[in-house]
Amino acid sequence: MEPKNLLIIMSDQHTQKVTGCYGHEFVETPNLDALAARGARFDSAYTTCPVCVPARASFATGKYVHQIGTWDNANAFDGSIPSWHARLRDRGHQTVSIGKLHFRSSDDDNGFSDEQIAMQIIDGKGDLLGLIRDEDMPKRGASWKMARMAGPGESIYTRYDRDITAKAISWIHEEAPKHTAKPWVLFVSFVAPHFPLTAPSEHFYKYYNRDLAPPKLYDMRHTPIHPYLDKYRETFAYDEFFETPDMVKRAQAGYLGLVTFMDEQAGLVLAALDDAGLAGETRVVYTTDHGDNLGNRGAWGKSVMYEEAASVPLIAAGPDIPEGVGVETPATIADVYPFIFECVGAGDDETLSAGVPGTSLKALVHGAEPDRVAFSEYHGMGSATAAYMIRKGEWKLVHYVDYPDQLFNLADDPDELTDRAGDADCAPIMNELTAALTAICDPVAVDRAAKARQAEMIVENGGKDAIIERGDLGFSVPPGVTPMFD
Repeated sequence: MEPKNLLIIMSDQHTQKVTGCYGHEFVETPNLDALAARGARFDSAYTTCPVCVPARASFATGKYVHQIGTWDNANAFDGSIPSWHARLRDRGHQTVSIGKLHFRSSDDDNGFSDEQIAMQIIDGKGDLLGLIRDEDMPKRGASWKMARMAGPGESIYTRYDRDITAKAISWIHEEAPKHTAKPWVLFVSFVAPHFPLTAPSEHFYKYYNRDLAPPKLYDMRHTPIHPYLDKYRETFAYDEFFETPDMVKRAQAGYLGLVTFMDEQAGLVLAALDDAGLAGETRVVYTTDHGDNLGNRGAWGKSVMYEEAASVPLIAAGPDIPEGVGVETPATIADVYPFIFECVGAGDDETLSAGVPGTSLKALVHGAEPDRVAFSEYHGMGSATAAYMIRKGEWKLVHYVDYPDQLFNLADDPDELTDRAGDADCAPIMNELTAALTAICDPVAVDRAAKARQAEMIVENGGKDAIIERGDLGFSVPPGVTPMFD
């Protein structure tokens, strides 16, 4: 590709199917839909880990979580592992971050030429409770915030996102024209639609004032479904605080409203590119770090391998990207890493992508590796055992070290209602996907490595009782906001 600037817009916790261009019947995402119409939409895209800190470290480095040891929301990226932003900065490109990073600290050299209003993990320590992964995991004390903060209004997150938008627009108009020697990369990272599910009123009521179907399998919220999900729901007891159907509806409307709010902010940034005369010289990538359970099966938040939490929207558009293309080949957010180098003219430097598992989005658009697998893993909060996902074609395997596996055919069963793992006629596909998993990592060894590091960190932070006494925040806070633990 001809070297061009690159704008990356990342949201937080945006479920793929809650987007117009991915088939949602009524959610309003006109700006993302327009971006997809003039570019490529990846229909089988996944996070590399369904929780914030590991996913964002993976996005920065282009590597899987087990390759870099950012296991959970307390093991954050600290700049010590080469990232796309550091490598491009060192080659003379301007790499700029505005908004959420969820790295260890802004005191670290995170690799950006300019890092503005970055939200990092709290106190450089993050979610220490997530280190406790035995069968006696403490119930999360801030789980009430999911239900009781859902509704119309502004939150610390929506205000923060508006500030991110304003600073991004200013950078595009005032700073981007100064950097013409080499293409720049601007990383604009919003927090919406991550909870609290407080949505601006104009967006909240457009969904609250219509009929909303209950979450999928919500009538099974008190029924055992799978031991992994059961343990997660027990630890993150979000649903205990949904006391009425109206509270559930307010949470649904809040999430939908935040998706539309985020789309609105993304649209303002994209419009600034046009206004500054840079649209023709800039490619755009939109994605998110992971999805959201949305109350399905009685689960809220993320941390599981069902499609709602693991699949993500992924869109690329701009010069040299075919328009209106849907890509079925499985992809992950790690595939953005080599694409970034291609975009700015550094794709022929093999040292930049050495040891990374991703394939450039451009290559996937043009049909590369149609039989490839997408891989995701989880080693964090609410899980007593490691979870791994392999997606190949229409099949999806979820492997647990200590629990029964799950197998879904997403062509026949997109809602993952029927687990085929025990079907005798599915044994060949189970074997094939298991072999694909073990070709990527040793699931048992990786699980042991994660738990060994987490055990060390528990000791480093005063032991299990001290961590429990510290409490649960529920969600991180933007810069300048004092965290309050429960």
